[in-house]
Amino acid sequence: MEMFLALGAVLACLGVILGAFGAHALKDKFASPHYAAIWETAVQYQMYHALAIIGLGILSNEALLGSSSLLSWAGYLMFTGIVFFSGSLYVLAVTGVKKLGAITPIGGMLFIAAWVLVAIAAFS
Repeated sequence: MEMFLALGAVLACLGVILGAFGAHALKDKFASPHYAAIWETAVQYQMYHALAIIGLGILSNEALLGSSSLLSWAGYLMFTGIVFFSGSLYVLAVTGVKKLGAITPIGGMLFIAAWVLVAIAAFS
């Protein structure tokens, strides 16, 4: 699953860039420290799940768990979770549009579903 290794690496790279961007370029642009903390949460969850996607790519090696549709689904769910969870928080932190907070739990549920699939794949 070289695709997950590459995807995870790109997402982790973007996480570093967005973290630095929030800490430096946006530092004085957030409406309050609350929004800076929201940005930081978005970066943290993006990084955690980017690393997890890399881990799924490694686990998919034939010497470990091997190719698995469960692991593939988990990777796609984690990617989509990053888009919904972190993406909505990035936009919320910059715009202050609180209605976007309704999207964030969808990303959280996608993360949870992905981790459940990883556990099932490990026990299979």
